[in-house]
Amino acid sequence: MAHGRVPDAPELAVTFADIDLTNGMAERGEFDVLKVSYAVLPWVLDDYALLPCGGALGRGCGPLVLTRAQGSGADLTGRTVAVPSERSTAYLLFRLWAAAEVPGGVGEIVVLPFHEIMPAVRDGKVDAGLVIHEARFTYQDYGLVCLADMGEHWEQTTGLPIPLGAIIAKRSLGERVLRELAAAIRTSVLMAWDDPEASRPYVLEHAQEMDPKVADQHIGLYVNEFTADLGEDGYAAVRGLLTRAAAEGLVPPLGRDALRFV
Repeated sequence: MAHGRVPDAPELAVTFADIDLTNGMAERGEFDVLKVSYAVLPWVLDDYALLPCGGALGRGCGPLVLTRAQGSGADLTGRTVAVPSERSTAYLLFRLWAAAEVPGGVGEIVVLPFHEIMPAVRDGKVDAGLVIHEARFTYQDYGLVCLADMGEHWEQTTGLPIPLGAIIAKRSLGERVLRELAAAIRTSVLMAWDDPEASRPYVLEHAQEMDPKVADQHIGLYVNEFTADLGEDGYAAVRGLLTRAAAEGLVPPLGRDALRFV
């Protein structure tokens, strides 16, 4: 879709930015279409609609809490933790996990671009780091260990897939354009599945981890049936996460029809 290869798709001018920046862009209404954290939806759904495709949900793909070593590092009480965004789904899952598993409460939270988190943990600048994306496949290269898997905790306590990243578009674009965007995104995903080599150079150009094998693992895990269509389980996961977080006072409550597409 970014290269104009999807027939009849709305034309896009693509900008790349770290997730913490895109979450802020959504809150400020700066772009027509964005990929954001599901955790930011309660703040933006008055102006943006959640598209039913293109996002990242799944199983076995949750954020990880990493430390330099087991033992003393296993207790995060009062420890400094680096996170990719305070409005990220990863951080929301982390807060739900910490409420149950770190009764003494963690210490300072430091926001870093996600590709800087593992080096910061390795170098002792922070006690632990919350990582996302391909870091799941590469953290051992930094001499780090996984203290806890946020997705595993979520799946065990809810039975639902893990909602991570969402595609949203401005409601002011109108129902016709919103439907065209959703259809084009879904077609783009299906075309990429049919011909993975067509998008490989573009993927590797923008990947944080350039190893093609890691890129393949990343895509295989995060681009799945929920990317093509949220479906009943996907919507249940999103509503479950945000309802549970609202009950803990972590996000504003959702309106009854807030997740409705058009």
